[in-house]
Amino acid sequence: MILWVTVETLAPGVASVASMGDAPRNFASCDRVVQRLLAKSPALYDTLTTRDITGMIRLVNLRGEDMDLTIPTGAGPHKLMLRPVLGPAGDVHAVRLWLGPAAAPIPLLRPAVGLIWELDTQQIHQPIGLRRLCGVEAQEYVPRRSIAELFHRISRFDRHVEVLDLLYGPVPGHKLQFDVIVTSGSARRGQWRITMRARDDERTRGAWWLIEDMTSDTMPSPAPTLDHVGLREAHRRAGTYLAIVQLEHATISHWLTEPAPWVRWDYLFRPVDVFHPGDRARLVDLGGRLASGGAAEVTVRTLNYGGEYTPTSLLLYPYPGYSVRQLTIAQLVNIGDDLPIAQPSEPVGYDEQLWRCRSNRMAHIPAL
Repeated sequence: MILWVTVETLAPGVASVASMGDAPRNFASCDRVVQRLLAKSPALYDTLTTRDITGMIRLVNLRGEDMDLTIPTGAGPHKLMLRPVLGPAGDVHAVRLWLGPAAAPIPLLRPAVGLIWELDTQQIHQPIGLRRLCGVEAQEYVPRRSIAELFHRISRFDRHVEVLDLLYGPVPGHKLQFDVIVTSGSARRGQWRITMRARDDERTRGAWWLIEDMTSDTMPSPAPTLDHVGLREAHRRAGTYLAIVQLEHATISHWLTEPAPWVRWDYLFRPVDVFHPGDRARLVDLGGRLASGGAAEVTVRTLNYGGEYTPTSLLLYPYPGYSVRQLTIAQLVNIGDDLPIAQPSEPVGYDEQLWRCRSNRMAHIPAL
């Protein structure tokens, strides 16, 4: 069967192949892949060239509209179909291509969407089309989400540091592609292929993403390892929780254990609101003390699910592995009501979706 080809266009002047059917192509040359497609259809040699097809890809990328052509050949009519993949601002993040005899079966086109990571707000901007992907609970969709929320929904993944390096230090030309297993509430478990390119231009300081839904019945099991379960349970019983904190930006970017239950870190309009405004500058200042490899301890106020702030002890120390950015491991402990409590002056997040999500989680906890 002739497969769909996905050409990512995540940065200006760039077009490379992200996928061919279900198989990753990891930024393969678009020209070479198109040449191979034409080689499989010699009847098209007198009608289409590689340059013609790549020109059509650029045109669809510019206009954001479908394109369908019927091409007469000595071996019968052929079809060329191009479909744009749109992002949250209506821009094209990829173009999908199918080329073959008009009578040939055409595979089902899998759902795909474009996302944008904006470094200044530390948010992932998501189009409403994300709800079509497996692993997404449609009623819990929100237009913006933190990277910590995405990481919390994926399993069997160990490339967090690479992703954070690209997102928090965007250098044009840097790129990543990986597959993840995604779970969310009662939604069907999904497998996503995520392709991203760093950007630092007039449109975006951050990264553009492409997500393709690769869900199938043969996906790997998301079952956690014994080490993983044991670590989380030990910290839960001790009342301690571990997270990766971006001190420079005063946010939580990933939970290493289960999230601290008294900290509201999800469904926020601004991820920095997890910490009280008066404590954020103190966190930023601690970055210099940790650069030498030492540890630091500080008490901050963290937002809770009642809309108030809870005094929380943070024990901070540098991430022990290699990273372009300074990643900080934070141990969080609830220290009670020793500090004055102050409420935020206005709504801080998507409360309706938050409570629906929390209700779904409780409904799926097995009875003892």
